[in-house]
Amino acid sequence: MLVFVKLGPEFWQFQEHVLLEVLYQATLHGLCEDLGIPFQSTMLKWEAGAKPYDGIWAPWWYESIHKSTCFTPPRKYPLPFPLSLYELLEQSLPLYNMLRSHSRRTLPLPKIPIPANEKLLAWVGDELLPRESAKVSVFDSVVQGGDAVWEGLRVYTGKILKLEDHLDRLFDSAKALAFSSVPTREEIKDAIFKTLISNGMFDNVHIRLTLTRGKKVSSGMTPALNLYGCTLIVLPEWKPPVYDNAKGIMLVTATTRRNSPNNLDSKIHHNNLLNNILAKIEGNNAKADDAIMLDKDGYVAETNATNIFLVKKGHVMTPHADFCLPGVTRAAVIELVLKENLVFEERRISLSEFHTADEVWTTGTMGELTPVTKIDGRLIGSGHVGPITFRLQDAYRKLTEESGVPIPTYQMT
Repeated sequence: MLVFVKLGPEFWQFQEHVLLEVLYQATLHGLCEDLGIPFQSTMLKWEAGAKPYDGIWAPWWYESIHKSTCFTPPRKYPLPFPLSLYELLEQSLPLYNMLRSHSRRTLPLPKIPIPANEKLLAWVGDELLPRESAKVSVFDSVVQGGDAVWEGLRVYTGKILKLEDHLDRLFDSAKALAFSSVPTREEIKDAIFKTLISNGMFDNVHIRLTLTRGKKVSSGMTPALNLYGCTLIVLPEWKPPVYDNAKGIMLVTATTRRNSPNNLDSKIHHNNLLNNILAKIEGNNAKADDAIMLDKDGYVAETNATNIFLVKKGHVMTPHADFCLPGVTRAAVIELVLKENLVFEERRISLSEFHTADEVWTTGTMGELTPVTKIDGRLIGSGHVGPITFRLQDAYRKLTEESGVPIPTYQMT
């Protein structure tokens, strides 16, 4: 709750209620410093009851809300909210949230990794909203059951790389999950373009494109409750590749196995990512960049976030896509391997083959083509970026420069 704090007959300030309960002395010290008035111990405690300078609302305040002489309400749980005030609550919340954004906090807010992303517009449903207002309903299927599909897109110099391929997979995933009232391809592209143009984002941008089954009329599992149609979310961020593609990364092998198609087919690009998150936690605990995930038979499937390749004696290999997402970047790199006249093989690959490989790299929209220099404590090759990896990185860079769907109104300079 947001409250007015009275520091004397003439001084008031907005303050988060919980901070006054837990850190009252430090909070009031800070408020006084901000307002340029001396702190007095009488601000911490006073005799119960209304004071003349408190105004006509004082009896209500002391009798109904705060019967104590401190900041803690007299009852643990609130009284039932009167339905007659429901419309007023809806109307007043925007102003309340605006005031709350200016309240003083003792603890600083978490820092956003890239400050430019602090003020961005995201597409939710059918409109553009500021970052802090870009929210979905608590009745949305993505909140209730992770019931959504998604894609990651990258923008290079005014073009979206492999946009049509990503949209193909988005629609395939939505069809596999039996979504209804799905937006058209043109509607989704229009939302993406409007979001990028409104933010002035034309390069070095990553987009998280999400399509949920939509909002439900009541909480529950069955899609029969989804009567509003799908919810489209376009979240753009200024974001360079997330890995060190010059020096390479370190991987460990997770004990968490990749989902089998018998349970949940990884070819559906769904939002239920707990399988991957559990493996990522193992990687974090081992101080690694990511974690390799094995299939049910112990063969390498992918990492928690990317597809994976190896080179042995000049031959390029990658695991079958039976237990992994057949990534768009993976497909693009396979095409580049073939264009470079390299020998290519897609098959089951054991973990020891990765341990003893000459080169290893991962592929994904977030990180592009990333060298792997160590797996489970074992150096890969020389421990540096290998010649074939470097060659394909250069070919991929040229691909990003020469292809992609142009963003309307963007002019090359």
